[in-house]
Amino acid sequence: MAAQDTPSPLRIEGFVIVSADGMIANERGEMPAEITIAADQRQFHASLDAAAVLVHGRNSSEGGPKAAARRRIVLTRKVTALAPDPGNAKALLWNPAGASFEDALASASVTSGLIAIIGGTEVFGLFLPRYDAFHLSRTGKARLPGGRPVFPQVPELTPEAVLASHGLIASEPRVLDADAECTLVTWR
Repeated sequence: MAAQDTPSPLRIEGFVIVSADGMIANERGEMPAEITIAADQRQFHASLDAAAVLVHGRNSSEGGPKAAARRRIVLTRKVTALAPDPGNAKALLWNPAGASFEDALASASVTSGLIAIIGGTEVFGLFLPRYDAFHLSRTGKARLPGGRPVFPQVPELTPEAVLASHGLIASEPRVLDADAECTLVTWR
């Protein structure tokens, strides 16, 4: 196998739950209870437990009892390129305008494993050309008009149309919670 054919030891995967209209938060930027589905949360946190690093914006996080123990790269415009997070020894602040993602990974000492992209809108959009997989959970009962979309192209396009336009192919939907009409589709 030629060097360029060698699979990367890193996998970039997105994880999100959206409302029926493709939103990740309400108009105030808060994730409301209507889209916080217990079965999805279990799936989400189990995946994060396996991650080498989490990547998210400064207003996003996963919460839960293990959050403080997880290594993370936090996107922000408050630094020029890369800087340690003064409030979290396990976090690196990264400005994509000043440093490459590869530089951020090297600074965080991440050379292999799962890179879990967990939001927000701009962060999910930044990685669209690079996802190995995107785990899209959707609850069919909640709508968040005026909310924060999963990708910058939403609501003009559905999240599914955005993922398909980047060459990702959907798995069969898996029902996580029938009462909440919550499904999970993995796009690869």
